[in-house]
Amino acid sequence: MTPTRAQLARMIDHTLLAPEATDRDVLTLCEEALALGVFAVCVSANKAGLASSFLAGDPVRVAAVVGFPSGAHRADVKALEARLAVEDGADELDMMIDLGGALAGSWPAVTAEIAAVREAAGPRVLLKVIVEAAVLSPEQVVCACEAARDAGAGFVKTSTGFHPAGGATVDDVELMAATVAPALGVKASGGIHTAERALAMVAAGATRIGMSHTAQVLDEIKGDA
Repeated sequence: MTPTRAQLARMIDHTLLAPEATDRDVLTLCEEALALGVFAVCVSANKAGLASSFLAGDPVRVAAVVGFPSGAHRADVKALEARLAVEDGADELDMMIDLGGALAGSWPAVTAEIAAVREAAGPRVLLKVIVEAAVLSPEQVVCACEAARDAGAGFVKTSTGFHPAGGATVDDVELMAATVAPALGVKASGGIHTAERALAMVAAGATRIGMSHTAQVLDEIKGDA
């Protein structure tokens, strides 16, 4: 069933991850999130406290990114970043995997790194694991999703939106959902700028959508019944 405007809004992480984003930009994002009725805002880890303070008492959750966007960080650094973001008020974490490790087939190390972030985040926090699917083969995407599942993540996510290889595709979402759903959610992110594309991701199995063009996308959906 195609979601209504309100239902789609409640699947969206309204996102601002530009490195030049100011505090005022983040507060504007939060104001927009409340007006649009989205599920969460997604911000850089150093903005998690600001967003959490502004949204305190409101239904919109705060997601912070970890090891972003390259994933080429030590596991203990990612774990520390995760812990600090949670202490600042993050409800969710979007963690980039060690992409080089994934390409090399070092799946025990990839799994261990995710598990370290999972432990550092604590039990109340939802962990989404970004696999940068456009860079991986289908077989590697499956292995990355299985690593996320085995390490205790709650979601797998297609992309950072920063890699030149591209963002979310319907094929990637279908493959990821077939691998881990319904035990894990699937977040499609990267290059989703129209309602048609967002709805295609939902039809393919996405249960969350990351986007920055949220108002534009929701305005394209007629009616709210």
